[in-house]
Amino acid sequence: MQEQVTWRSRVRLVDEVADELRERIYSGEYALGTKLRQETLAEELQVSRTPLREAMRVLESEGLLHSEPGRGVRVVSADITKLLRAYRLREVIDGLACRLAAECPDAERRASLSERIDHQEIALDPWDPGAYTRENVAFHIAIMEIADNEYVLAQARTVRMTSQVFTPVALLDFQRARTAVDQHYGIAEAITRGDGDAAERAGRAHIRTTIKRISDTSRPPAETDD
Repeated sequence: MQEQVTWRSRVRLVDEVADELRERIYSGEYALGTKLRQETLAEELQVSRTPLREAMRVLESEGLLHSEPGRGVRVVSADITKLLRAYRLREVIDGLACRLAAECPDAERRASLSERIDHQEIALDPWDPGAYTRENVAFHIAIMEIADNEYVLAQARTVRMTSQVFTPVALLDFQRARTAVDQHYGIAEAITRGDGDAAERAGRAHIRTTIKRISDTSRPPAETDD
């Protein structure tokens, strides 16, 4: 049974409703393809249909929801093609974010990335995929924040989309997470020492690892002679 939600302000109710629905999608409470019924949500969230519809339009514009005439509104579904498209964008965005973060004049902020990796290590032993996913996202968004470029930071939702909403498609497991964390060390080290070229290369290579894994997963097995 859902706990009653207490709204902070009626002035920005649409934003608050959108935030609540967004976090439910990111947390996996609303799985991929889940149909969201307005009448049920309005009663559950104790809001009228008008701000709820507006909030759902916001999430649709972000790519989290999808509506079709006669079929209602659903959480987006992911297939291999969509996932690859998103990660190909991330290769560019993450690479640029890493370069800009390395160019940040605040050495203390650059060095702070090591703390985020410490949290990831805790999630690896014992293996906690939910905690790891949250810390993985926090690491990449921290890089975007250090990069201090509002246009790059605007792509943070793409990071959360790929790493949280589409995670089941990517079939996250311990060994893949271990590889990712090892690569994070290389990214953080390049950013900490202020090497923009190396940071961008490491950031792009990190995402290409995921792209290759997704591509290999989608490729049919090779035929063999019996």
